[in-house]
Amino acid sequence: MKMNPLGRSGLMVSELCLGTMTFGTQTSQEDAHAQIDFALEAGINFMDAAEMYPVNPISAETIGLTEEILGNWFARTGRRSDWVLATKHSGEGFAHARDGAPMSSDTIRDAVEGSLKRLKTDVIDLYQLHWPNRGSMAFRQNWSFAPWNSGWSREEVVQNIEDCLGALQDEVARGTIRAFGLSNEGAWGTQQWLDASERVGGPRVATIQNEYSLMCRLADTDLAELMTYEEVSLLPFSPLATGLLTGKYQNGAVPEGSRMAINGDLGGRKSDRAFPAVAAYLEVAQRFDLDPVLMALNWSARRPFVGSSIFGATTLDQLKHMVKAADMEMPQEVWQALDDVHRAHPMPY
Repeated sequence: MKMNPLGRSGLMVSELCLGTMTFGTQTSQEDAHAQIDFALEAGINFMDAAEMYPVNPISAETIGLTEEILGNWFARTGRRSDWVLATKHSGEGFAHARDGAPMSSDTIRDAVEGSLKRLKTDVIDLYQLHWPNRGSMAFRQNWSFAPWNSGWSREEVVQNIEDCLGALQDEVARGTIRAFGLSNEGAWGTQQWLDASERVGGPRVATIQNEYSLMCRLADTDLAELMTYEEVSLLPFSPLATGLLTGKYQNGAVPEGSRMAINGDLGGRKSDRAFPAVAAYLEVAQRFDLDPVLMALNWSARRPFVGSSIFGATTLDQLKHMVKAADMEMPQEVWQALDDVHRAHPMPY
């Protein structure tokens, strides 16, 4: 398993990261623990969670259950030190945590303490802010500028960043977090965090966890340039494009237990342009005799600014198949063919 640095944090992680967002809903604790066992044996040392998980669906009754399942594994096995552990602080508007309060210097300590208790650990290796208070272009909100009309002025955003950095530095000093990252963030926001850490102190941004796949390459321009020059690692989530790149939804198929079956219409992310794009990517896989799941996952993990690609598996058998992506070396002709499809089908969903 290839190992990569997480920004300038000093942490080294496997190029594949075990995502846990279904642990507690679609994936039982028993199956989740089996996945953790296998992933560790396969060479994966990086696991990502969030205080709001599990999802699919999200409910007040299950919030925090994923972290509890991870904590139970650590307590049972005593192998906490074998993992680089990441989790997240939910942002403004999430009603099930702190009544939807925005992230601030007043919320960070309690959020960290809650995660530590559920995870049954003394330290979180990578602590991430789940989305910006001011709004985000994530999750199909990139088609207009409207999400940014949130009422937060530039001065308020910068002041909030500085205040949060002070609270995060307090956690670093306490030894409760080792590194700090962002999620669902853009180039401007990331630069503000980087500038503020130099100006007022506090942990430097090590990572950005954003959606990134063959079907969603928003990060390839301004953000990629920033990450490369500033040594900030991308942690792609949804590298299989909410399952579209598996091909299992082609021709109107809706497999039992799939996201489309649970959420309907892939949570509103399906479009008439998505399936022709998937067909084009599947054709590349067939042409080069590649498994499309492994092709998509390997592509996301081997991009030059990526630290680790986060993938989730509902079952252990799926996990056993997906980790094979780490053993692949795709020829340059494949990379070129994938770029050609992207030019023909940009941002198809």
